[in-house]
Amino acid sequence: MRENEMLEKEDIFSKVLRAGRRTYFFDVRATKADDYYITITESKKFTEEDGSYHFKKHKIYLYKEDFVAFKEILDEMTDFVVSQKGEEVISERHQKDFKKETYTDSDDSTPSTESFTNVSFEDI
Repeated sequence: MRENEMLEKEDIFSKVLRAGRRTYFFDVRATKADDYYITITESKKFTEEDGSYHFKKHKIYLYKEDFVAFKEILDEMTDFVVSQKGEEVISERHQKDFKKETYTDSDDSTPSTESFTNVSFEDI
């Protein structure tokens, strides 16, 4: 089989989800026996101080015999998160107006300093 024919056979169906620095690729591929499976690839961009960048990729192979169980668990997990925390994103990275909880002198929930270790900077 020519290389072009192999590439055409590999790219059955694809979708891309861009999510900030992450990109998710969903691809339907074919086995040697011409059955289908799905790959899910997370690609995350990392920028270096000098402006150069690289990508880290993680891939999941999902075969037909696992589709039902995988979907059931994914649905259960996403439903749990939404029911517990809602759909609103609560993250300083994702929301420009996100404010961390801060402690004030009058706040009864101020953490105790008793758990801190007494460290002298001369020891470092």
